[in-house]
Amino acid sequence: MSFPKPLMMAQQIVRGAVREGGVAVDATLGNGHDALFLAKLVGKEGKVYGFDVQEEAITASNLKVQEAGVECELSFHCRGHEHLAETVQEPVQAVMFNLGYLPRADKAVITTVETTLPALGQACDLLEKGGVISVMCYPGHEGGDVEAQDVLKWASSLPREGWRVIQYGFINAPNNPPFLVAIEKLSA
Repeated sequence: MSFPKPLMMAQQIVRGAVREGGVAVDATLGNGHDALFLAKLVGKEGKVYGFDVQEEAITASNLKVQEAGVECELSFHCRGHEHLAETVQEPVQAVMFNLGYLPRADKAVITTVETTLPALGQACDLLEKGGVISVMCYPGHEGGDVEAQDVLKWASSLPREGWRVIQYGFINAPNNPPFLVAIEKLSA
């Protein structure tokens, strides 16, 4: 047996929550990997919302889904994930966050506590019962350590009666390895 990497565990958890024809959100589009994953899950009758502050992420994500030939309704927005609730007006089954910076781009443009925590709160409000949020935290870059710790603190404070929260990651890996925080909504 081999333990899955945190990103693979995030996909496994999300896969269990998203139905064909459902609605999902990629809160940090990046290069479009999560958007494509979600598009495959929701299928032709489903919808994927996506957010990123960099136009190149919107372009890359659209291209990735189109090149894969996956059909679903896409609604990608060049704005921060803290505007999630202003854009998404329907219940969602999953919201995926990949914090940090866009690979192979300006590493000075990063997600921050000031935008991520409000976005997480909005994601919780949008989730339907049984829905999940996956948050990949990357404490190994400047600013990422503070954001990761604040995400953990925030997630730990969710009431146990309505939420299940796990942390998953390799604790014996070097250089502040990434880890997953996954949140499941237990009640409406």
